[in-house]
Amino acid sequence: MMDIPWDQPATLIDLDGKTPVIGTFLECVMHFSLFKPFAKEQARILLTRPVFKPGRKTRAWILNPDEIELLVERMRNERSSAN
Repeated sequence: MMDIPWDQPATLIDLDGKTPVIGTFLECVMHFSLFKPFAKEQARILLTRPVFKPGRKTRAWILNPDEIELLVERMRNERSSAN
């Protein structure tokens, strides 16, 4: 899984053209977790620092919905283990 710092600046964008969420990576993942399934399909996170993705030779600037969903799980796991 990608190890992106939660405090890294990022932007949650929507392919339908809704207003983006500009904030920390954690804020973008939190907003994504609240979306309905259709909205999740349209969402992407634009990173300020590219990351390596499995199966790609180059780094990527954009995270797709399936990748963001894994990060939602990471966020929830970290919060539950902190309690």
